[in-house]
Amino acid sequence: MSVEAKAAKQVVIDEIKSKFDNAQSVVVVDYLGLTVAEADALRANLRKEGVDFTVYKNTLIRRAIDGTDFAALAEGETLKGSTALAFSGEDVTAGARVLSKAIKDYKKMAFKGGVVEGTVYDKAQIEDFASIPGRDVLIARFMGSIQSPMTKLALTLKAIAEAKEA
Repeated sequence: MSVEAKAAKQVVIDEIKSKFDNAQSVVVVDYLGLTVAEADALRANLRKEGVDFTVYKNTLIRRAIDGTDFAALAEGETLKGSTALAFSGEDVTAGARVLSKAIKDYKKMAFKGGVVEGTVYDKAQIEDFASIPGRDVLIARFMGSIQSPMTKLALTLKAIAEAKEA
């Protein structure tokens, strides 16, 4: 292998390492069977959620994660066959959620595994993870659950005050 080829591969390996280090979650999928139009639509949906979807060679991914916290990804079937990675930044569930919807719509892809906040998960765990709503939805639900008892209390006090006036 020439020096230029090794240097080019090292650039890609460094890019993969950087993406793993900066991502809150990484979902690994088998993308085989997607048409170009479907892949473009999927990438657009992922981009809207702040997710970077990229295809890399398995050998380069293995070299990039060797000796890191993500090395467990290389064990088993996760990095065999066609592999694409979805790197999520702020919303850790975004990549898994969008990919889960795409898997249901296209019936051509499959989860292989992933990493969420430094912990490696298998296919089944990532599928479960995909069902968790996004951060904004969870915050809205939490705020609604906090607000509900206070609203009921205010309405009760108002009804008591109106009853005393009458």
